[in-house]
Amino acid sequence: QVQLVESGGGLVQAGGSLNLSCAASGSIISINTMGWYRQAPGKQRELAATIFSDGRINYADSVKDRFTISKDNAKNTVYLQMSSLKPEDTAVYYCNAFILFRPATMWRTFWAQGTQVSVSS
Repeated sequence: QVQLVESGGGLVQAGGSLNLSCAASGSIISINTMGWYRQAPGKQRELAATIFSDGRINYADSVKDRFTISKDNAKNTVYLQMSSLKPEDTAVYYCNAFILFRPATMWRTFWAQGTQVSVSS
């Protein structure tokens, strides 16, 4: 069917940088939105950044000017460059994508497995 596989993440000191990537594969016909969500311990999952098929981008206010989302359409891959990281950015980061797939020929949101990002003070 369809898989989303993340890479990146890890432990970094406050003020540092980390890069995440997420590749979609499988019976994909088309991809609309791709995005990054995060879930801190004891908190609800929240949107970090989204990129639409037309190139429009949304950022959560908490990450604006520090995180950059981008995508490579040829590779069905979305990236998240995170800089000036803060301890409050510590969370499990999840990639998702809204995908038209075979054989159902329907749109559905798929999620990756999540990757831990930890920022020490």
